[in-house]
Amino acid sequence: MCDTCGCNVTSGNRHLLQPAGKLEKTADGKSAVTVLQSLLSENDHQALHNRQHFDQHGVLAINLMSSPGSGKTALLEATIDALADQYRIAVIEGDLETENDAERIRARGVTAIQIATGSACHLDAHMVHDALHQLNLADYDLIFIENVGNLVCPASFDLGHHHNITLLSVTEGDDKPAKYPVMFRAADLMLLTKTDLLAVLDDFDPQKAEHCLRQLANPAPMLSLSATRQQGMQAWFDWLDNALTAHQQRLEQGETVLPKIQADGARLHAGDAAHP
Repeated sequence: MCDTCGCNVTSGNRHLLQPAGKLEKTADGKSAVTVLQSLLSENDHQALHNRQHFDQHGVLAINLMSSPGSGKTALLEATIDALADQYRIAVIEGDLETENDAERIRARGVTAIQIATGSACHLDAHMVHDALHQLNLADYDLIFIENVGNLVCPASFDLGHHHNITLLSVTEGDDKPAKYPVMFRAADLMLLTKTDLLAVLDDFDPQKAEHCLRQLANPAPMLSLSATRQQGMQAWFDWLDNALTAHQQRLEQGETVLPKIQADGARLHAGDAAHP
């Protein structure tokens, strides 16, 4: 997981390791595994807090994950254009640098909070919590969290959201779910994007992409669409409608739903991590 690239320490949780921080010292003063487990535990605690905020205000929070350039922002633009009169939408954007994507969303008349992660290749619950301080959740029905473009690390962190949606562009290769099982196992929905390009691509087989997803024992639906050409979008809108209705029904019963977090992350939480 993130114990290899070091991105488990982010701008959102770094304060926990700094002098006088809660995790400045470990039990033996040097165990990297203990620090990692503690950071993950703190992340889960913060995620629980975030989700309570979402649930108290009846907000459905959706985490969008994919490799860079798969069309997450284009999907959001098309979704906002179609549903802004039906649902109150806000977006939390995650990128290493720039506010480019947030500016695209704001141009649609929707509030977008940009998180610049620096060197971290994923968002964490602390970063999302900081962003929530800039939003009045009572004003929204649906919040999209556009995670950093990365097919591994974002699936390992609970942000306090409810559903994971993984995008797979037809320009990437139909075997991506097999190559990056961590990400695609975490998906509650897989969106096959940029499908208008299938007419000029002879090496991408949508059936193979779905087969690779099923080989991961993931029954999540796969929807095919092109946000820029407005193809297949109604099925996506219907999925959102159903997810929002189900969320409201759960909240009326005092329940919520948790996102799927990758197995490696769960093992670290359970104290099953390998020694560094």
